[in-house]
Amino acid sequence: MFTPARAFSSFAVADLGAAKTFYGETLGLPVQEYDMGIIELTIGSGARVMVYPKDDHEPAVFTILNFEVDDVEAAVDDLNARGVVTKIYDDSEFPTDAKGISREMGPAIAWFRDPSGNVLAVLKTQ
Repeated sequence: MFTPARAFSSFAVADLGAAKTFYGETLGLPVQEYDMGIIELTIGSGARVMVYPKDDHEPAVFTILNFEVDDVEAAVDDLNARGVVTKIYDDSEFPTDAKGISREMGPAIAWFRDPSGNVLAVLKTQ
């Protein structure tokens, strides 16, 4: 029987090893590796996100994973200190400050990319 109780999300990457290092070591998420050639991320809510390799991977052109934070500026500083670039859009796409933080289109948000080019974000929703 169908039930949405155990739904989970997934996305593709070009290099599973690089993704495991980025999500596990750089971002600090719990990462589980499986024999099937996939990894599973556990995000703060306890939800699981499956990450799988795809040889002809093309990066998502939209945000695939959002991280809610209390202070976007502090989160961006922390990500930058970890080597993560948060200024990924020029001002013609999304107006952002020098750190890549947009404050004009809703909540403060900054986007960044994983090693496969997929777009992620930190944002303050409240």
